[in-house]
This record gives sequence, structure tokens and C-alpha cells, in this order.
Amino acid sequence: MKLSIIGSGGREYAIAQKLLADNPQLELHILPGNAAMEDFAYIHPEITAEDITGVREFCQKEKIDFCVVTPDNPLVLGMVDALEEVGIPCFGPRRAGAMLEGSKSFAKEFMMRHGIPTAKYQHFTDFSAALEYARNSSYPLVIKADGLALGKGVAIPDSFTAAEEVLRDFMLGQKFGESSRQVVIEEYLTGPEISVLSFCDGKTIKPLVSSMDHKRIYDGDKGPNTGGMGVIAPNPVFSTAVAQEFQEKIMLPTLAGLQAEHIDFRGCLYFGLMLTASGLKVIEYNARFGDPETQVVLPLLRGNLLEIFQAVARGELEKVKVESTAQHAACVVMAAAGYPGPVEKGQEITYPPEILPYLVFAGVKRSAAGTLLSNGGRVINVLGYGDSLTAALNKAYENVEKVKFGSCQFRRDIGKRALEIEAGK
Repeated sequence: MKLSIIGSGGREYAIAQKLLADNPQLELHILPGNAAMEDFAYIHPEITAEDITGVREFCQKEKIDFCVVTPDNPLVLGMVDALEEVGIPCFGPRRAGAMLEGSKSFAKEFMMRHGIPTAKYQHFTDFSAALEYARNSSYPLVIKADGLALGKGVAIPDSFTAAEEVLRDFMLGQKFGESSRQVVIEEYLTGPEISVLSFCDGKTIKPLVSSMDHKRIYDGDKGPNTGGMGVIAPNPVFSTAVAQEFQEKIMLPTLAGLQAEHIDFRGCLYFGLMLTASGLKVIEYNARFGDPETQVVLPLLRGNLLEIFQAVARGELEKVKVESTAQHAACVVMAAAGYPGPVEKGQEITYPPEILPYLVFAGVKRSAAGTLLSNGGRVINVLGYGDSLTAALNKAYENVEKVKFGSCQFRRDIGKRALEIEAGK
């Protein structure tokens, strides 16, 4: 069977590894892929993830049997629509479903229509109106770019002066291009965050193991937001009672809302949640696998990932089991110095070969001599597993110490808050 994955980062690397572990006979093509993926797949760096025409023509020419579309941009642009129109089955939502992530205002309005708990908000297309609202708000405040921004389009100013700067950068300075011309301003909520990835085929929804992401760049949750600096699974906050609240008040109402609006969502629906003093609330939807959540959730998944993907695409998710092992997993992201801003690329990466199974490569390339080099912000995801969260974290950080590349940076407190919650602190 010939299968293609659209994307190039750690998420796609992790998906490829799980697919091949379950189905070693697969002929795997990754568009565009990264250099480390050459060890187990064909990569096609000449075709970008957003090149709908190029991807479609490649899949037709190569007679690809199934396609997994994972990044947000191609989903919002309608990659799945284009592939399915020429008879290529896909895992991933069509454009209508991807708008749950593609537009913050669309997602918030969807939640309001269907009674799904979320933060109070206002949507602004006019800078002056947004500025006036911010002037009369209490702080801290949450400001989000309405469109896609690589996980970085959220700011939490603690004063009007800071909010004005953010709004100018977003709406007038177009920090994230068209994505930040419009903004959503939300009330600031407090509480532990929970990520729940789920498989959805438009009729059935089945969640995977919960996880806890760490978005800020520095220890202690300080500094700007990133695409994610580390993650643990399962999330100790996600108790049986919280899981029941999630299913009854968020997950099933979301599915019912999609059905009511005739959105046939087939793919991974990601729930970004916060457990507040007044209950569980949705912070955001994503219309794809999270990164780096995928890196810890998929290794804990029992069953054949390809069979699940195909069942989702056929609308037959109810026929397959979605279960996870009782193990714990941890991921520490090693990033280039300067991330989430400009970074230096081309730094040599070294590691002992015995830890390769614990490494997920994201922003990498090869030199002419074949040496692996850094080639982005988030360079390597380093994993650890164990029968407890402590054991998984110890293994992950033990592996981190064995990876070297230039002036890298990583958080040293991944999982700390989760351990405190486990201990009842």
C-alpha cells in the first residue's frame, strides 16, 4: 500500500513511526518531509505542504492509496477537499471542518450557538474599536489572532499599555499577516490546561489519552507562547469526573453541533481545555493532531493506526477500538536559541545511536556530507516512557543530556506542575 503524509515536522515524524510500526510493509511518501525521515520513507522536499495542486498531481501520478493531511494551513486551504474530489481517500477534515481552527471567531460563535462552555469574548475587525475595548477591560487579558499563526498568535498583556502594543503589532503591523488583521479578545481564565485529541468521523467521536502541553518558552511558564516546548501524558488533572464532564458538556455537544451545521468532520479534533473554578471550558479547537501532543499520545495508543485512519475516512469509527496503554510518556522539545524568534540554522546535531528510538526529528536538514543539522526553531523532540510520570520524565531528561547541537534551549521543568498535582500540592 502506498500512503502519503503531508507535513514536515515532529508530528509527522511521530505519525510515520507509528504507522510503520503497525504496518511495516507500507510504502510511505512524506511531502515535503525532513531529512531525518529519509531513513524510513521517501521525502519530496520540492512539494510544499500548502501546494494543493502539486500534492494532488503527485498523489495521482504515484497512485497513492491513502493520504494523511496533518498541518493546519493545508487543511484550512482545502487540501482534503481537493484530494477527495479526484478519488484519493484522506484522513483529515475538509475545509468546512478545519475552520474550527482556521478562525477563532468562527470557533467562538460555534461554541456560543451550541452551549459549549468557553471564555467570554469579543471579535474585532477595527483597531480603534479593539483598542477602546481594551482600554475599558480588566487585566490580564487574552488577545488572539483570528487566523492561523503557528501556535504563536496568543498574547496575554497585563496592562492597557501592553495590550495596545499587541493590538498595534497584530492588527496594524500584521505580525501574522492576514491572520492577525482581526482579533478575538477574551477574558483571562485560570486553572490547569488539558489537551484531548480525538478521532471523529462525523458520526462517532472517540478521545485518546489526555495530555498537558507547555506553551511558554521559559521555565515557570514565562516568556512568549511557542508551538509547544514539551508535553506529558496522561494528564493527572483529567480525572474520571473531569472526563465525564468533558464528554457530557463539551465533546458530545461539539459533535452534535457539527452534525446540526452539516459539517462532516473526519479527522482529528483537538480540544484545548482549562479546568477553571467554574468548571471545564474550551480554550481552543484544533482541526488536526497537536504538536508536540502527538509525540506522546500515539506511542501510548493500542491498535493499528492505519486501520483507525481508514475507519475515520469511511465513516466507520464505531467499528474500531481506540484504547491506550497504562504507561506514561514525556516529551522535551529541544529548540534553537532565539526561538520563537529568529534562530541560527545549520548547527551540527550529535547523539549516541542507542537513544534514536527516543528521538523525534522536526526542524532538521543534512549537509552535503550527510551530517544532520538544525534547520528550524523546534529541532528535536526527546521522549521518555515509564510506569509513572516521574520515570517517564527522568528518562526523557536523561536522553536530553545526550543530545548536542550548538546553542540549543529547552525547558527543565516539563511535567513539574503535573507532579505537584499528583502529589496533591
